[in-house]
This record gives sequence, structure tokens and C-alpha cells, in this order.
Amino acid sequence: MTRCRWSSTIRFRMTVTYSAWVFTLGVIVLGLLYLSVLASVDETRKPLKVRHMVLGDGSGAIFAKEVEAAVDDWERETTYGAVALLGKYSLVALALLFLLSLAVGWWQSGRALRPIRRITSTTREITATDLSRRIALDGPRDELRELAETIDDMLTRLSTAFEDQRRLLGDASHELRNPLAIIQTSLDAVLSRDDASAEQRQEATAIVGRAVGRMGGLVEDLLATGRRDALAFAEADIELAGIARDAGAEYRLLAEESGVRLVEEHEPGPAVIGDRDALRRAVANVLSNAVRVAPAGSSVRLTSGGAGGWCWIAVRDEGPGIAEEDHSRVFDRFWQAGQRSAATSGHSGLGLAIVRQIVEGHGGRVGLDSVPGAGSTFVLWFPDSRRAPADRESRPTGVPAFH
Repeated sequence: MTRCRWSSTIRFRMTVTYSAWVFTLGVIVLGLLYLSVLASVDETRKPLKVRHMVLGDGSGAIFAKEVEAAVDDWERETTYGAVALLGKYSLVALALLFLLSLAVGWWQSGRALRPIRRITSTTREITATDLSRRIALDGPRDELRELAETIDDMLTRLSTAFEDQRRLLGDASHELRNPLAIIQTSLDAVLSRDDASAEQRQEATAIVGRAVGRMGGLVEDLLATGRRDALAFAEADIELAGIARDAGAEYRLLAEESGVRLVEEHEPGPAVIGDRDALRRAVANVLSNAVRVAPAGSSVRLTSGGAGGWCWIAVRDEGPGIAEEDHSRVFDRFWQAGQRSAATSGHSGLGLAIVRQIVEGHGGRVGLDSVPGAGSTFVLWFPDSRRAPADRESRPTGVPAFH
């Protein structure tokens, strides 16, 4: 036999539970009251004393003790009858109380669960392609409103994540289209022609090679972005100065080829718990960006140290700098100063976005100090693993001093 749908609802269970408790408490209260009245019947009755003889109409004398006994019996029967009547009325009252509690419980539980029905109906209307709906529950700030606000916050985060994903796919397809167009043009214009000279073919091959290299770098950065989004970091106690020195050694030759002098200054001691490869990549991305924008004959400074329970790696260049209104956009995916395409600028446009993801994934933050025409300073802050959390400032501030 199929069970009624309403009998399995929370509202029904709340109503039955509420009514059962009310009925049980009513039985206890009225039962105790009934037993108390019943037990006190004999105690509250006062014995009757006949002080004078009462004579009848001549048929015989009525003695005082007989009168007392008769009155006592009548009083006892009357009292116990009243107690029995009280018991009957109590049973009727319990039945009415149970029925009334069912009605009140059904109404009250429906009113209490009304926000749940609103939450359910709203979430059913939300689809994967439209996350703009919100529950926006009003009323007192109780547990149900907190639940609704939590769901709204979750929907906001999901909407932001989906929007970032769509934007990433759109930007990636746009950035891949440029090198693909270069490859296609080179193939059509030179490599597919039989009369093309060896010099033309060699030049076209070099162009195709550079385009393929840019595509490969973009794909590698996209994969790195996906891995960093998953926050799949290994954990080890790593001295931050060693990470900075490794990155400096990797880019020293590139800096010299660009006519840029790389200056290093590291303070031993500060350490961070994290992924060595990920941290090295973050520093390398910042250093690569600094070497790329630094003019020939200038210098790039790479320093590391600790302050206030935090450790840091800083990179300062003497490049064109970044306008203040662009500081918050520097770490966006595919953003370029002057709105240039990442493909035409020679790099993927994901480097600083990856830096922010890695640093924040290690519980740190990225700082930027830049003035147009005066260069830029990027600072990667991390919690110092060799300092107790109680000794750490709430958040790092300022830019480390350069000597």
C-alpha cells in the first residue's frame, strides 16, 4: 500500500511530535492533579458531631451515631462522585487538547517551514546556465535566514567561477587564434608554394616556430592555471632565500642578453611551508616580467627577507611602471598594459594571474607599488613558518626597503 506523501513530510512529523509532547504533558499534569485530589479526599473531610439527640415522629428514636454515619456516607459518595466526574472531564479535556494541539502544530510548523519552501522553490528554478536568481530571504535573522544567505553566497561564488571559466575559455580561444592565423598565413603564402626560395621558407619556418612556441607557452600556462585552481600543492618547509636564488640563477643569463643587470640581496632564515616548484614558478614569472619590461642598461633587484612574522620576495624593475587605476587589474588573466593582445606582446598574459593564485594558495598575498615612469615593485608575502601565528601581524603592509 502506497504511503501518503504528506505523512512523510517534516511538517507532519513536527505536528505529531508537538502534539504527542503536549498530550503527554497534559496526561502527566491532569493525572497528578487527579491523584492529588483523590488522595486528599479523606484528609479534607471533617467528621460530623451531633451534640443533641434528635427525636423522630414517635416511630422511634434516632441516635446521634446513626445520624453521623448516614451523613458521612452521603458526603463520601458525593465527594467520590465529584472526583470521578473530574476524571471524566479530564479525559474529555485531554482529547480536545490533543486535537487542538494537532491543529495548532500543523499551522505553526507550516509557518515555520515556509522559508524552507521558498528556498526549495527558488533553488529549483536555478539552472547551470542562469545563476542570477537569489533567495533573498527576509524576516528575523534566524537559522533559516542564515541558511538562505549561505546559499546566496554560494550561488554568487559559483556564478563568479562560471563567469571566470567562460571568460578564460573565450580569452584563450582568442589568444590561440592569432598564432594559428600566423601559421596558416605562412603555410599558404610560402610553404605551400613550389617557387618559394630557401630563404623565404627558412623565414616562414622561423615564424611558424615562434608561433608554435607562443601556443605551447599559452597551453602550459593554462594547464598551470588549472592546477593552481585545484590548489594541489605539496607541503615542505622551504627556505625562501633558496627559492629566490634559484629563480635569479635561471634568469641571470636572459637579463644579461637583454642588457639588464640583475642585483640580488637575500636574508637567510625566513621559511614558508609550501610547494617548492610552485613557489619557484611564481618568483620566475615575476622576474621574467621585470626583465621583459626593464629597459637596456637598467637594473632589476631581487631581494628576500622577513618582517612581522611574514617572509617576502620582492622584485623591483626600472620599467615604464603601471598606472594606479590598473593596479587591481594587473593580476587578471590575459590583461595587458594598454590593452595589447597577449599573443602580440610575446607572452601568454597568464604569468601574474598564476603568481597570485600560487601566493594566495600558500596563505599569502601579492603587493604592488608602481608609479608610471618610475618602475614597479612586486612583493610576494608568505606566512613565516618559523614564527608562531600569535607573533604574526594580521596582514603584511608596505613594501620592503631596498638598499
